[in-house]
Amino acid sequence: MGISTRKHGDGVREIVVDVPPVNALPVQAWFELAEAVREAGSDAGSRVVVLRAEGRGFNAGVDIKEMQAASGFEALVGANRGCHAAFAAVYGCEVPVIAAVHGFCLGGGVGLAGNADIVVAAEDAYFGLPEVERGALGAATHLARLVPQHLMRAMVYTCRNVTAAELHAFGSVLAVAPADRLRETAFKVAAQIAAKDPYVIRRAKESLNGIDPVDVNRSYRFEQGFTFELNLMGAGDRHRDAFVAERARG
Repeated sequence: MGISTRKHGDGVREIVVDVPPVNALPVQAWFELAEAVREAGSDAGSRVVVLRAEGRGFNAGVDIKEMQAASGFEALVGANRGCHAAFAAVYGCEVPVIAAVHGFCLGGGVGLAGNADIVVAAEDAYFGLPEVERGALGAATHLARLVPQHLMRAMVYTCRNVTAAELHAFGSVLAVAPADRLRETAFKVAAQIAAKDPYVIRRAKESLNGIDPVDVNRSYRFEQGFTFELNLMGAGDRHRDAFVAERARG
Protein backbone atom coordinates (compact mmCIF):
# COMPACT_ATOMS: atom_id res chain seq x y z
CA MET A 1 0.00 0.00 0.00
CA GLY A 2 1.04 3.61 -0.52
CA ILE A 3 2.83 4.83 -3.65
CA SER A 4 4.73 2.21 -5.64
CA THR A 5 6.69 2.28 -8.89
CA ARG A 6 7.38 -0.56 -11.28
CA LYS A 7 9.83 -0.47 -14.20
CA HIS A 8 8.85 -2.37 -17.31
CA GLY A 9 11.42 -3.45 -19.86
CA ASP A 10 10.04 -1.33 -22.70
CA GLY A 11 10.62 1.95 -20.91
CA VAL A 12 7.14 2.16 -19.37
CA ARG A 13 7.12 3.26 -15.73
CA GLU A 14 4.01 2.33 -13.78
CA ILE A 15 3.13 4.35 -10.68
CA VAL A 16 0.35 2.94 -8.54
CA VAL A 17 -1.52 4.74 -5.75
CA ASP A 18 -3.02 2.46 -3.12
CA VAL A 19 -4.10 4.35 -0.01
CA PRO A 20 -7.24 2.71 1.46
CA PRO A 21 -10.05 3.18 1.89
CA VAL A 22 -10.65 5.69 -0.93
CA ASN A 23 -7.26 7.03 -2.04
CA ALA A 24 -7.78 10.30 -0.17
CA LEU A 25 -4.11 11.13 0.29
CA PRO A 26 -2.54 12.41 3.49
CA VAL A 27 0.05 15.15 3.21
CA GLN A 28 3.06 12.85 3.08
CA ALA A 29 1.57 10.72 0.31
CA TRP A 30 1.16 13.75 -1.97
CA PHE A 31 4.86 14.51 -1.62
CA GLU A 32 5.73 10.84 -2.13
CA LEU A 33 3.67 10.78 -5.31
CA ALA A 34 5.40 13.92 -6.56
CA GLU A 35 8.81 12.37 -5.93
CA ALA A 36 7.83 9.11 -7.65
CA VAL A 37 6.72 10.97 -10.78
CA ARG A 38 9.82 13.16 -10.83
CA GLU A 39 12.10 10.15 -10.42
CA ALA A 40 10.30 8.25 -13.18
CA GLY A 41 10.65 11.16 -15.57
CA SER A 42 14.30 11.82 -14.81
CA ASP A 43 15.28 8.16 -15.33
CA ALA A 44 17.07 8.02 -18.67
CA GLY A 45 15.42 4.66 -19.38
CA SER A 46 11.90 6.04 -19.02
CA ARG A 47 9.84 6.66 -22.12
CA VAL A 48 6.34 7.06 -20.68
CA VAL A 49 4.63 6.93 -17.27
CA VAL A 50 1.32 5.22 -16.50
CA LEU A 51 -0.30 6.63 -13.37
CA ARG A 52 -3.11 4.54 -11.95
CA ALA A 53 -4.66 3.44 -8.67
CA GLU A 54 -5.94 0.39 -6.86
CA GLY A 55 -9.13 0.23 -4.85
CA ARG A 56 -12.53 1.79 -5.26
CA GLY A 57 -11.47 4.85 -7.23
CA PHE A 58 -8.59 6.77 -8.75
CA ASN A 59 -8.37 9.55 -6.17
CA ALA A 60 -10.66 11.24 -3.66
CA GLY A 61 -8.48 14.27 -3.04
CA VAL A 62 -6.93 15.23 0.27
CA ASP A 63 -7.45 13.40 3.55
CA ILE A 64 -9.87 15.78 5.25
CA LYS A 65 -9.89 13.70 8.44
CA GLU A 66 -6.14 14.19 8.79
CA MET A 67 -6.58 17.90 8.25
CA GLN A 68 -9.30 18.28 10.86
CA ALA A 69 -7.45 16.18 13.43
CA ALA A 70 -4.45 18.52 13.31
CA SER A 71 -4.18 21.76 15.26
CA GLY A 72 -3.22 25.02 13.62
CA PHE A 73 -2.72 25.46 9.89
CA GLU A 74 0.17 23.05 9.33
CA ALA A 75 -1.95 20.28 7.78
CA LEU A 76 -3.80 22.71 5.50
CA VAL A 77 -0.57 24.25 4.29
CA GLY A 78 0.94 20.79 3.88
CA ALA A 79 -1.99 19.54 1.83
CA ASN A 80 -1.88 22.59 -0.42
CA ARG A 81 1.85 22.35 -0.95
CA GLY A 82 1.67 18.58 -1.44
CA CYS A 83 -1.05 18.83 -4.05
CA HIS A 84 0.82 21.58 -5.84
CA ALA A 85 3.97 19.45 -5.86
CA ALA A 86 2.18 16.36 -7.19
CA PHE A 87 0.25 18.21 -9.89
CA ALA A 88 3.40 20.07 -10.96
CA ALA A 89 5.37 16.81 -11.09
CA VAL A 90 2.83 15.26 -13.46
CA TYR A 91 2.76 18.33 -15.68
CA GLY A 92 6.52 18.77 -15.64
CA CYS A 93 7.42 15.09 -15.98
CA GLU A 94 10.10 14.77 -18.64
CA VAL A 95 8.14 12.05 -20.44
CA PRO A 96 4.41 11.81 -21.22
CA VAL A 97 2.12 10.77 -18.36
CA ILE A 98 -0.96 8.63 -18.99
CA ALA A 99 -3.58 8.77 -16.23
CA ALA A 100 -5.65 5.59 -16.05
CA VAL A 101 -8.78 6.58 -14.14
CA HIS A 102 -11.40 4.31 -12.62
CA GLY A 103 -14.26 5.01 -10.24
CA PHE A 104 -14.15 8.43 -8.65
CA CYS A 105 -11.70 11.13 -9.68
CA LEU A 106 -12.44 14.00 -7.32
CA GLY A 107 -10.65 17.13 -6.14
CA GLY A 108 -6.97 16.29 -6.21
CA GLY A 109 -7.70 13.49 -8.65
CA VAL A 110 -8.82 16.08 -11.18
CA GLY A 111 -5.55 17.90 -10.56
CA LEU A 112 -3.60 14.77 -11.47
CA ALA A 113 -5.71 13.77 -14.46
CA GLY A 114 -6.01 17.33 -15.76
CA ASN A 115 -2.24 17.76 -15.76
CA ALA A 116 -1.60 14.38 -17.40
CA ASP A 117 -0.76 14.26 -21.09
CA ILE A 118 -3.33 11.57 -21.85
CA VAL A 119 -6.32 10.24 -19.91
CA VAL A 120 -7.88 6.83 -20.39
CA ALA A 121 -10.79 5.87 -18.20
CA ALA A 122 -12.92 2.98 -17.10
CA GLU A 123 -16.60 2.97 -17.97
CA ASP A 124 -17.43 3.61 -14.31
CA ALA A 125 -15.15 6.66 -13.99
CA TYR A 126 -16.52 10.06 -13.06
CA PHE A 127 -14.83 13.39 -12.41
CA GLY A 128 -15.75 16.30 -10.17
CA LEU A 129 -14.73 19.08 -7.81
CA PRO A 130 -16.63 18.96 -4.48
CA GLU A 131 -14.44 21.79 -3.16
CA VAL A 132 -17.24 24.35 -2.72
CA GLU A 133 -19.04 21.91 -0.43
CA ARG A 134 -15.80 21.47 1.56
CA GLY A 135 -15.17 25.17 2.07
CA ALA A 136 -12.23 25.21 -0.34
CA LEU A 137 -11.26 26.08 -3.90
CA GLY A 138 -8.73 24.66 -6.32
CA ALA A 139 -8.13 22.43 -9.36
CA ALA A 140 -10.48 24.43 -11.58
CA THR A 141 -7.22 25.12 -13.41
CA HIS A 142 -6.98 21.43 -14.20
CA LEU A 143 -10.68 20.83 -14.75
CA ALA A 144 -10.55 23.51 -17.45
CA ARG A 145 -8.17 21.22 -19.34
CA LEU A 146 -10.83 18.49 -19.35
CA VAL A 147 -14.14 20.28 -19.98
CA PRO A 148 -15.32 23.44 -21.78
CA GLN A 149 -15.19 26.72 -19.88
CA HIS A 150 -18.88 27.10 -19.04
CA LEU A 151 -19.23 23.50 -17.95
CA MET A 152 -16.19 23.93 -15.73
CA ARG A 153 -17.83 26.90 -14.04
CA ALA A 154 -21.11 25.02 -13.57
CA MET A 155 -19.23 22.06 -12.09
CA VAL A 156 -17.41 24.32 -9.60
CA TYR A 157 -20.59 26.13 -8.52
CA THR A 158 -22.88 23.09 -8.32
CA CYS A 159 -20.34 20.33 -7.52
CA ARG A 160 -21.87 18.14 -10.24
CA ASN A 161 -19.79 15.37 -11.79
CA VAL A 162 -19.14 14.35 -15.39
CA THR A 163 -18.70 10.82 -16.66
CA ALA A 164 -15.88 9.26 -18.63
CA ALA A 165 -18.24 9.01 -21.61
CA GLU A 166 -18.88 12.77 -21.50
CA LEU A 167 -15.16 13.51 -21.41
CA HIS A 168 -14.57 11.08 -24.25
CA ALA A 169 -17.08 13.06 -26.30
CA PHE A 170 -15.13 16.25 -25.54
CA GLY A 171 -11.91 14.52 -26.58
CA SER A 172 -10.20 14.98 -23.20
CA VAL A 173 -10.44 11.25 -22.45
CA LEU A 174 -8.71 9.29 -25.19
CA ALA A 175 -10.42 5.95 -24.61
CA VAL A 176 -13.06 4.40 -22.34
CA ALA A 177 -12.72 0.73 -21.44
CA PRO A 178 -14.33 -1.83 -19.15
CA ALA A 179 -12.81 -1.56 -15.68
CA ASP A 180 -11.06 -4.91 -15.98
CA ARG A 181 -9.34 -3.77 -19.18
CA LEU A 182 -8.33 -0.27 -18.08
CA ARG A 183 -4.71 -1.14 -17.30
CA GLU A 184 -4.42 -3.03 -20.58
CA THR A 185 -5.81 -0.05 -22.47
CA ALA A 186 -3.39 2.35 -20.80
CA PHE A 187 -0.44 0.10 -21.57
CA LYS A 188 -1.43 -0.17 -25.23
CA VAL A 189 -1.26 3.60 -25.52
CA ALA A 190 1.98 3.63 -23.53
CA ALA A 191 3.50 1.07 -25.91
CA GLN A 192 2.75 3.32 -28.88
CA ILE A 193 4.62 6.19 -27.22
CA ALA A 194 7.46 4.00 -25.97
CA ALA A 195 8.08 2.80 -29.52
CA LYS A 196 8.97 6.33 -30.66
CA ASP A 197 12.40 7.93 -30.50
CA PRO A 198 12.75 8.77 -26.77
CA TYR A 199 14.76 11.94 -27.41
CA VAL A 200 12.10 13.26 -29.77
CA ILE A 201 9.29 12.38 -27.33
CA ARG A 202 11.01 14.25 -24.50
CA ARG A 203 11.42 17.32 -26.70
CA ALA A 204 7.77 17.00 -27.76
CA LYS A 205 6.69 17.04 -24.12
CA GLU A 206 8.88 20.08 -23.44
CA SER A 207 7.57 21.91 -26.49
CA LEU A 208 3.91 21.21 -25.75
CA ASN A 209 4.28 22.53 -22.20
CA GLY A 210 5.99 25.59 -23.64
CA ILE A 211 3.03 26.55 -25.83
CA ASP A 212 0.32 26.09 -23.20
CA PRO A 213 -1.78 29.26 -22.92
CA VAL A 214 -2.12 28.93 -19.12
CA ASP A 215 0.68 28.56 -16.58
CA VAL A 216 -0.95 25.75 -14.62
CA ASN A 217 1.40 26.00 -11.65
CA ARG A 218 0.83 29.71 -11.11
CA SER A 219 -2.89 29.44 -11.86
CA TYR A 220 -3.37 26.71 -9.26
CA ARG A 221 -1.45 28.66 -6.60
CA PHE A 222 -3.76 31.62 -7.27
CA GLU A 223 -6.77 29.39 -6.61
CA GLN A 224 -5.19 28.08 -3.43
CA GLY A 225 -4.96 31.61 -2.04
CA PHE A 226 -8.74 31.68 -1.81
CA THR A 227 -8.72 28.40 0.10
CA PHE A 228 -6.56 30.09 2.73
CA GLU A 229 -8.96 33.04 2.81
CA LEU A 230 -11.93 30.71 3.32
CA ASN A 231 -10.08 28.99 6.12
CA LEU A 232 -9.19 32.26 7.85
CA MET A 233 -12.84 33.33 7.66
CA GLY A 234 -14.01 30.08 9.25
CA ALA A 235 -15.77 28.63 6.21
CA GLY A 236 -13.13 25.95 5.68
CA ASP A 237 -13.33 24.43 9.14
CA ARG A 238 -17.11 24.67 9.20
CA HIS A 239 -17.54 22.65 6.02
CA ARG A 240 -14.74 20.19 6.75
CA ASP A 241 -16.11 19.52 10.23
CA ALA A 242 -19.53 18.85 8.71
CA PHE A 243 -17.97 16.44 6.21
CA VAL A 244 -16.13 14.51 8.92
CA ALA A 245 -19.27 14.33 11.08
CA GLU A 246 -21.34 13.08 8.15
CA ARG A 247 -18.80 10.34 7.43
CA ALA A 248 -18.79 9.35 11.09
CA ARG A 249 -22.58 8.95 11.05
CA GLY A 250 -22.49 6.99 7.79
